[in-house]
Amino acid sequence: MASSGNGGAQGFPPCDADEHGSVMPEIARRLRHIRRHHPEGPFTLVELARLTSVSKRTLAAAESAEGTNLTIETLVKLTRGLGIRRWAYFLDEQVFQQVNAELRDGGPAARRAAHAAEPLGTLATLLGGILATTRPGHPSST
Repeated sequence: MASSGNGGAQGFPPCDADEHGSVMPEIARRLRHIRRHHPEGPFTLVELARLTSVSKRTLAAAESAEGTNLTIETLVKLTRGLGIRRWAYFLDEQVFQQVNAELRDGGPAARRAAHAAEPLGTLATLLGGILATTRPGHPSST
């Protein structure tokens, strides 16, 4: 599913959410994709849990059709463990597509180079935009 067009607050990227405002199904879809198509994968849930320090139970719930409410800490662990340097990978369709193209083109070398990750301020900016769109009275929250 492409970005739903929920434009963020001024200067913030749009939020990928379904018609009910939930991003969990999109995170679930992206997690299933990277687990199956990572250049060093595919990974079993056990392997992914070991690689990311996220429990198998949490990963299974996150991959379910409806997804689960993951913490920011868990999303950061997932991206770091998978060697993805862009924190918005699970939250933004455009970033998801760009990173997948980079991983396809660079393979395992792309993962090793990923230790030069985006600053966490980028994540804070993205999350601020998502939160702004969910506030009552915001045009995209209705």
